[in-house]
Amino acid sequence: MTEFALPGFAVSEFAMGPAILFCPADRPERFEKAAARADAVILDLEDAVAPEAKADARRNLADVPLDPVRTIVRVNSADSAHFEADLDALEATAYRTVMLAKAESAGQLALLRAYRVIALCETAAGVLAAPQIAAEPNAVALMWGAEDLVASLGGTSSRGEDGAYRAVALHARSSVLLSAGAHGKAAIDAVYTDIPDLDGLAAEATDAVASGFAAKACIHPNQVAAVRAAYAPTAEAVEAAQALLAAAEAAGTGVFQYQGKMIDGPILRHAQTVVGRSRHRAD
Repeated sequence: MTEFALPGFAVSEFAMGPAILFCPADRPERFEKAAARADAVILDLEDAVAPEAKADARRNLADVPLDPVRTIVRVNSADSAHFEADLDALEATAYRTVMLAKAESAGQLALLRAYRVIALCETAAGVLAAPQIAAEPNAVALMWGAEDLVASLGGTSSRGEDGAYRAVALHARSSVLLSAGAHGKAAIDAVYTDIPDLDGLAAEATDAVASGFAAKACIHPNQVAAVRAAYAPTAEAVEAAQALLAAAEAAGTGVFQYQGKMIDGPILRHAQTVVGRSRHRAD
């Protein structure tokens, strides 16, 4: 997991593993179950909670506490009537990592200086502002969202009939990933909404790993295993990466040949990533 140094915070790991699970904040009986099933949990005060239930949801944050290192609170958008009340509720908790729904500007992150912020870029304005958002010191990660994005454009679906993302969604996904990476921040891949389709989720999570996303968000506990499996390299892949790194150390040069291939810095970083992710293996 990537480490971040932030003003006012101790240096610590980006606390999530690869599978981050949303949990409605108005369902406190699910909090501990969600935390036990996933690498980290997102207590959701936004879309998952009806307006009339938001006050109870906020109280639940303090009444049913979880490990703050592995807990994120998704607050309503900065221009929402619920935003200030969400922040007031957070002050009564130990939670200091928030997900800002519908983040659209760097200035909005300035309203959350006391928190580590995962900026959810899920509108056209948010995707276009992703580079500026990622540059903010308290931004620790960026996530993108497909359905809200398409809705903000007046569209009706982020995917075609074959289940693949439409071009505009793929553009947004890549833009958010590149913006996060350019500023040394983590990127989180969007949720997969077809809950029973675990094969489709596995394929999308595998692509997320290969592309450089640090994690993928889940909306159901049954999705966690597929995401974890995608992030856990095979024993063969780990062994091959370790052998390559050992060969590089023995070569002692910047560029060398190994098993008929030219090996340089980027290839070695790929191998280091594989070895680093081996901790996600169940064995």
